[in-house]
Amino acid sequence: MDLHHLKYFVVLSEELHFGRAAQRLHMAQPPLSQRIKDLEKELGVQLFHRRRTGVELSEAGALLLEHARGVLDHVAMAQESMRRIRPGASGILQVAVPPDTNPVALSTMVSSFASSAPDVLLNLHELTTVEQVERLRDGELDVAVVRHPLSSVGFESGALYSRALGVVLNASHPLASSDTVRLGDLAGSPLIIFPRHMAPTLYDSFLHTCRDAGYLPAAIVHARNQHFTHGLIMAGRGVHFNEEPWTPLPSGIVWRPLVGDPLAWRTSALWLKSRRSAETDAFVAAVGAGLEAGGHG
Repeated sequence: MDLHHLKYFVVLSEELHFGRAAQRLHMAQPPLSQRIKDLEKELGVQLFHRRRTGVELSEAGALLLEHARGVLDHVAMAQESMRRIRPGASGILQVAVPPDTNPVALSTMVSSFASSAPDVLLNLHELTTVEQVERLRDGELDVAVVRHPLSSVGFESGALYSRALGVVLNASHPLASSDTVRLGDLAGSPLIIFPRHMAPTLYDSFLHTCRDAGYLPAAIVHARNQHFTHGLIMAGRGVHFNEEPWTPLPSGIVWRPLVGDPLAWRTSALWLKSRRSAETDAFVAAVGAGLEAGGHG
């Protein structure tokens, strides 16, 4: 049983209204409704009676609530115990970054934070935007480095840093010989892009920008690993948008800037106001230093 689903169940049991429960959990109502349905399906029982004005606990729901609160209390106690394992005076900071974070940016974040908070253990996680937001909301992360746009209701955000994206092409592509590429000139080329579930709002924003510029991909191919992406490009399976490479690309593919910089990584630190501390402030400052070092302006 997913502990996240159990937490959503307890909050809905206390609020008895999907809208209020979703607001308290800093999430939209449809995902909350779906996760409750998933829990009911997993357990094989109906936990709530749906009414026009809200919900009521079923007999099975009332029984589960007796156990769920105890489980979540014990988990919270265990988490707090783990957070008290202090390698220094200030403890541990749980942070996450996107899977494709520029290595120069990441290295600078770590070294900058170590200089400003030497007694704090920085526990780094590599997570997608959706995973970061969920873990921030559930208290498993202190700060996340996220890509915009995204739904950030209930969160605080640091300064936004932008890094223009270009297009990665097979060297035999007709546009590979150009110094720059207009987004609309890619019309008809298949697009290789990260799976939508990793960052739905960013994914949709990319496709809308492409469409508005006249680029309608002949096909969309999903890839999340850089080596897999490069292999697809080398095989002539499509084009890909990314920032200027920090190391030479494999033979057979090239990177070209896009005219007018229509696409960009827009990145910031994100955190819950209730978890703000001197340590989170130090890491937010380190994020800025890292993104600037990585070429984000």
